[in-house]
Amino acid sequence: MAHHASIRISTPVRPSAKPKALELTRDKLIEAAGQVFAERGYRAATIREICRRAGANVAAVNYTFGDKMSLYTEVLRHSMRAAGQAAAMSAALDSSLSPEGTIRGVIRARLMSLCQGPRPDWHIRLVMHEFSHPTPAMGRVVDEGMRPIYDRVRKAVAAIIGLPLDHETTRLSVNSIVGQILFYTFSQPVLARLQPELKLTPDQLDRIADHIAEFSLAYLKKVGHGKSHG
Repeated sequence: MAHHASIRISTPVRPSAKPKALELTRDKLIEAAGQVFAERGYRAATIREICRRAGANVAAVNYTFGDKMSLYTEVLRHSMRAAGQAAAMSAALDSSLSPEGTIRGVIRARLMSLCQGPRPDWHIRLVMHEFSHPTPAMGRVVDEGMRPIYDRVRKAVAAIIGLPLDHETTRLSVNSIVGQILFYTFSQPVLARLQPELKLTPDQLDRIADHIAEFSLAYLKKVGHGKSHG
């Protein structure tokens, strides 16, 4: 007895709009949360206020992120990415670069992020607030986004000066390089008063990046030269 297979005609399935709606809600929550966290700090900010500004249901934060700390951590990650951490990370982890090239690449990538279009001012205010009132999110963001860059620059510095990674001079040298970058990142209101003629255009930032690199490498090479003749 022959068995006839039944033929099923499937109708094309329309792509659901749900993922796009979730992504839109997520973006709105991050933007609203960034504003509220920057204004009030983590502890004083409320989920209710964040959802009101985002035009979202109060349950949206728990559904999308899990809890308030998870939302805050994601907002901080977002802010750090907007501050050029991704570009600096790529420069730091490029194994084809020499130690000097690594240092130049990280400095340039980090500074050039300052002219990548207008960023909401809450980005800098949020990071500054976190620096002055750290939360558990800081450790996660540092380990994920900053430590790999820091460690790679430390290796580059150690290679140039011929000292161990944990030597005090190595660490102080890395801190000095990072400090010069952060000065231009977080001191723009002060710079605007001290040097109103200084405009952080792409060309100007390129020259600043070269200056920081040359200034720093001159010291590192001097230390390395002294070691080789010591």
